[in-house]
Amino acid sequence: MIFRLALVFVFLFTSNLLASYKDGKEIFQNKCSSCHGEYISISSLKKNFFEEQNKLYNLDTPTENMLAYAIMDSSKKIGDPEDPEMRVIEIEEFLKSYLANPDLNNSVCDPMITKYYKKKEAIKLSDEEATNLAMYFMEYKKYREIEHPKAIKVLKNGYDEKQILKDAKALNKSIIVFATAQNCHFCKNMKRDVLALDDIQAQIDKNFIFLEVDVNSTNLPFDLKKSFYGMTPTFFFVSNDNKLLNVYPGAWVKKDFIEILKENINK
Repeated sequence: MIFRLALVFVFLFTSNLLASYKDGKEIFQNKCSSCHGEYISISSLKKNFFEEQNKLYNLDTPTENMLAYAIMDSSKKIGDPEDPEMRVIEIEEFLKSYLANPDLNNSVCDPMITKYYKKKEAIKLSDEEATNLAMYFMEYKKYREIEHPKAIKVLKNGYDEKQILKDAKALNKSIIVFATAQNCHFCKNMKRDVLALDDIQAQIDKNFIFLEVDVNSTNLPFDLKKSFYGMTPTFFFVSNDNKLLNVYPGAWVKKDFIEILKENINK
């Protein structure tokens, strides 16, 4: 009986969290999204602000994920991550106070970034709106990962090769296997400068199943070992009926990698 009551409590608590997140998301879309843009990857944002002086996106307000990061994970984060009940109250109070009198000097965003921002107009939130908006930011990262899974999946030993091929066939996609290694300098550069870019991720997600494999800890799938000559990175393109299409050893700049992707779409 006690066990059943505990399960009911967990279910109701989880349902309330989800409802608050959804309500907060709706509030954000109705009251905030006209100023604060949609998700841009952290790697692209770093490039925009710290390498290109905001010339890539010309942002004058933070994006939704920048706000969630600043509130939850930055050096200026609000509240104690170990005390979520108190934390939601502190975030509520911050949101009500800041939005009633926006002042960039009191922002939780990095001062190196706020110099590009313009002052916001005041917004008044009710207590309920502030609570739901606080829950939206607190749960943003978790639900973002659920709603938008990463285009690049890291393959570990124990994977189901047949299931991967079945999924690829059902989605009418080819497969990319990215052979990498933890100590590979060029792999890290390729991941940071090319694979992490939003437009590259979108092209990959649209046309391929992308599998990252650390060759020092995980066996290459689809009998690719016989076509691998030890160079990392190496990119293998495999059809969804398990035929090796092409092999591209080495790291590639964005322009060349886009051409490689184009060469292998729907082959």
